[in-house]
Amino acid sequence: MRLSRYFLPTLKEAPSDAQIISHQLMLRAGLIRQEAAGIYAWLPLGLRVLKKVEQIVREEMNRAGAVEILMPTLQLADLWRESGRYDDYGDEMLRIKDRHERDLLYGPTAEEVVTEIFRAYVKSYKALPLNLYNIQWKFRDERRPRFGVMRGREFLMKDAYSFDIDEAAARKAYNRMFVAYLNTFERLGLKAVPMKADPGPIGGDLSHEFIILADTGESQVFCHRDLIDMGAPGSDVDWFGDLQPIVDQRTALYAATEEMHDETAYLAVPEEQRLTARGIEVGHIFYFGTKYSAPMKAKVAGPDGQDTEIHGGSYGVGVSRLLGAIIEASHDEAGIIWPDAVAPFDVVVINLRGSDAAVSAACEEAVQALESAGKDVLYDDTDERPGGKFATADLIGVPWQLTIGPKGLAEGVVELKRRATGEKISLPLDQALARISG
Repeated sequence: MRLSRYFLPTLKEAPSDAQIISHQLMLRAGLIRQEAAGIYAWLPLGLRVLKKVEQIVREEMNRAGAVEILMPTLQLADLWRESGRYDDYGDEMLRIKDRHERDLLYGPTAEEVVTEIFRAYVKSYKALPLNLYNIQWKFRDERRPRFGVMRGREFLMKDAYSFDIDEAAARKAYNRMFVAYLNTFERLGLKAVPMKADPGPIGGDLSHEFIILADTGESQVFCHRDLIDMGAPGSDVDWFGDLQPIVDQRTALYAATEEMHDETAYLAVPEEQRLTARGIEVGHIFYFGTKYSAPMKAKVAGPDGQDTEIHGGSYGVGVSRLLGAIIEASHDEAGIIWPDAVAPFDVVVINLRGSDAAVSAACEEAVQALESAGKDVLYDDTDERPGGKFATADLIGVPWQLTIGPKGLAEGVVELKRRATGEKISLPLDQALARISG
């Protein structure tokens, strides 16, 4: 992609109302534009990252046995009346009437809709276990939307819903999502700690938030330090086997949000292992039993032929919110530092003198070679001064910067910079291409 033909509206300064670094950098790097309070347009660079995050989330859901569907953004109020949540949900729900005076709402979550889909088609326990997930835009009318995509009103969420014949099977489904979330966040370059959490309006008696530590986190968290260094289980686990030991390994150590914090239990942790920090929620999972199946009559015929209310769980990941969380965890004074897996481009090729035919030819050669190797390439062929080009490359956080200019070319070398470390080396073009390509 030639930068001269791309739409990348960067800003030298962030608007004064952008309070945290991720909001500031997303605006400055041209990822988003605010259209209304808590509502954003996703510009080309931001959309590329959003789609990469979404795809990783999708792949890990599929790996864990979940099946993707797509539910509507507008939902019938009558379904929420069935579950009893329509009046209970509060002012965060955006309620709407259509031209026929039917009550609708812009879905903040989708337990009712997916339960209605389930009860319409699934009649026997033999179809279980089942997990249906949806990656869709949601709306919650936050009283004070702030911090950019971290606490917006409109947001992209992955929400999954499990259906099982009894509590024992439902807890196995919960464990599958617990492990899938650990794998997902590691692939995104994040260290996420599962913490005991308040189920809130979703309901149920078992809930964990997945928290990344950041100075600008919205709440205080308390945990055992060993949890920070635990690696993800990996994709080769037996998804329908016994995952309880993996869950136990993490939940046996103290970790809780401030709402669920038990100071006595925390003080039992050895002092040198206690960690108190600010945290950002990036995922939330719930087991809620028959909370929705009972009022909505979602039943299946059990092994004995008797109708049985299914046990359910729900599992959310704020896909759009993750971009803000990643930036909070990975940036420096110059801009964003994207993990390789979600970077909008793998490499930016910087032409230091577009009027030099040899330099332009070398840049074209590099772009073609990298694209042939399957890399996403941004080619800065603009007339901007070198300092401006370097500043833009640092700001947008592309993992590799390949700089080609007349002086280096005359010496048979180009400059390669790794954004994450700042390391710069001069080497022949073919070696630089090989290093980028892995």
